[in-house]
Parts: sequence; structure tokens; C-alpha cells
Amino acid sequence: MKAAELVESRMVDWRKLEQACLRLESGGRRDRLSPQQRAEFGALYRAACADLALADAYQLPAATVRYLHQLVGRAHNQLYRSRRFEFSKWYDEMFRKVPRRLFHDGYLRMAFAVFWGVFLAAAFLSSKWTPVHHFSESILGRDGVMELENNWAQPAWEGGHTLSSRGEYMGGYVVHNTTIGLRLFAMGLLFGIGGLFSTMFNAIYLGAAFGHMTTIPQGDNFYEFVTAHGPFELTAIVLSAAAGMRLGFSIVHTKGLARFDSLAQAARHSLPSMLAAVVLFFFAAVIEGFLSHSAAPYEFKAGVAMISMLLIMTYLIVLGYSDDPLDDKDADILF
Repeated sequence: MKAAELVESRMVDWRKLEQACLRLESGGRRDRLSPQQRAEFGALYRAACADLALADAYQLPAATVRYLHQLVGRAHNQLYRSRRFEFSKWYDEMFRKVPRRLFHDGYLRMAFAVFWGVFLAAAFLSSKWTPVHHFSESILGRDGVMELENNWAQPAWEGGHTLSSRGEYMGGYVVHNTTIGLRLFAMGLLFGIGGLFSTMFNAIYLGAAFGHMTTIPQGDNFYEFVTAHGPFELTAIVLSAAAGMRLGFSIVHTKGLARFDSLAQAARHSLPSMLAAVVLFFFAAVIEGFLSHSAAPYEFKAGVAMISMLLIMTYLIVLGYSDDPLDDKDADILF
């Protein structure tokens, strides 16, 4: 193929890549590329890199080689660009848009209803206020019940924990809590049903443990430990479950979109739930490591729990309250 024919045959794709670069360089939410356009952008970029290598090998005109160098450079900068941290945009995202999305998130409401409904039912059936016997043992197993009772035979704050050891506790709780959240999130990808099952399993297991602890003397030690960090940790579990279920159900119910596009759209909507869950898991770990393990008065720990619940309600309800959800075009988290 002659040089002129090669340039002419490839010029259409070069122009497409150049137009895509212009859109990305111009900035602004409306100029971002759709999932299909991003895939096409990557293919055009790789083709332009190959064309540049051929242009050098076949010694095409210097102007063509220079044009391809500039085009590949521009495309590379857009493909691997770093985005500046803009505090005003992050503040607007985190304290206006994210609460509003969460307030209108139907999957969050479903996860909340399933988790707390099953949790409270299991706690009641395992508690001292019900005539049902051995429910907690059927859920936790006899060995699990014995281990639970032995673990709380002594208060968690006995042993003179140092600041360093409490920091280690906090790190362990971060890993443990995050593992629970990621497992719930991943299970939701099993067409949403996996997320529902995992949410119910965690709810019934935790509810049985909480209810059983009301029937034994060690319950005082248990509740004094879990009270302070409980609101953040349990809310984070619900948020993780909701984020995973949205992704899983998007594969089944695509609303007329291609499955990949439906999943990509659901991922953008799921990010607020997962981001909020990560923040709450971190706060819960800090409280669990430094306050729950301390000998602080129970009244103080209960006060922290009430403040935590007030903060959660303020973020999800007060900041999130609105008549209508955000449009899909506004569902771009700043990542």
C-alpha cells in the first residue's frame, strides 16, 4: 500500500480519536464519554499507536508522523490523566448529592428492611422474653454459644490495654469489618439474590447472638462493649448489602439497556452506598478500638451511640431529603 493510500484509509479513525480528545480536554460533565465511547476510545488509541509505528517504519511524510505523535500523546494524556482534587466539588458531592441519592435509593430501603426485620425477629426469638427455647443454639450451634459466653465472661477492658494495643485493635477491626462489607457487596453480584441471602444470614446470626446475650449474666459485658460502635457498624453492613444488590439486580433487570451498560450505570449509583459504608466502617473501628475497649462509663458509651445515630439520620434524611432523585446524568462520583 502506498503512503498516500495508508494515510487516507486511516484518516477517518484519526479524526474520530482527535474529536474524542477534544471532548475530554474541554472538560465538563456533559462532555464525558459513555461506556461504549470509552471502549471505542481505547481501541482508537491502540490503533493510532500501531499506525505511528508503521509511519516510522514506512517513512511516511514528516508532517504525518508529527501529527500522529501529537495525537497519540494527547490520547495517552486523556487515558491516563490524573485528576486534581477540587474541594468544592467533593464537598458538593459528599454533602449534597450522595445523601440525596441514598435517600431515594430503593435498594437501600430494601436492605434496611430485610436486615433489621430479620435481626429483630432473631433477637426476639433468642431473648429471655420469648417462650421459644434453644433458638440461638440452633443458629449459632452449641459450640458457638459456648464460645460466645466464654468470650464475654470478663469485661473487654480488663487487662490494662495501652494506647498502642488499642491501635492494633482498631487495625484489626478495620480489616474484619471491611471483609464483612466486601463479602456482602460481592455476594450481591450473584444476580441480587446472593446479596439478599447474605444479608439475611448476617442479620439472623447477629440477632441470635444479641438476643442470647440478654439471657445470661455475661450480657452486661457484651452490651457495654458493642453499644458505642454498633450504630456505625450495623449501618455500614446495610449500606454494603444495598450497593451489592443494586449491581446484581442490574444484570437481571436492565431496563432496556445492554447488560454491560446497565451494570455500568448501576455501578455509578452504587458508589455512594459503598463509599458511605467504608467511612462508617472506619468510624466504627476507631470507636471500637479506643472507646469500646476502655473502662469509660456506660452512660458515656451510650451517649456516643446516640450521637452516632443522630449523625447517620442527619446525613441520610436531613441532608438527603428531596422530592425527586438526581438524574442519571448527575450520577458521576468524582473518581
